[in-house]
Amino acid sequence: MHRFWALFGSVLFFIIAPGTVTLLVPWWITHLRYVPLAKEFSLPWWAGIALVAAGAVPLIDSFARFAWQGRGTPAPIAPPTRLVVTGFYRHVRNPIYVGLLIILAGETLLLARPGVLIWAAIFWLGCHVFVSSYEEPTLAERFGREYEIYRANVPRWIPRLTPWHLP
Repeated sequence: MHRFWALFGSVLFFIIAPGTVTLLVPWWITHLRYVPLAKEFSLPWWAGIALVAAGAVPLIDSFARFAWQGRGTPAPIAPPTRLVVTGFYRHVRNPIYVGLLIILAGETLLLARPGVLIWAAIFWLGCHVFVSSYEEPTLAERFGREYEIYRANVPRWIPRLTPWHLP
């Protein structure tokens, strides 16, 4: 896929998928009504801001890597043609999902609504089922031994502290 179309598709998918997970569903759960557990600008509020920002970094970086290096998108309908194992992918196999979960944890603190935390747990369970039943078998079939070596060295959900490098 040409980089322009990969980037265009990634931006479109970014708006749809992460937008739904981190904006639309939390809005539906909370109607963006803030129920303060603590005052604004308190430690939990700042922790929520920090988590949202921290989760956005691997999310945005990963989408860009899919378009630029992988020549595809994170969307299953336009997958990358090259295996992406740089950036945050050197630490964890699913930095997009991990980033989204970190953002949801931050939104839980910011909005002070346990429903968002319940949504995060449901989202993670759905991701786990999708990754183990579809995504990993598809990647193994598409990229073969290269993906198997990667999968053996990089954890699925909990990031490794030192970055992994292709041998």
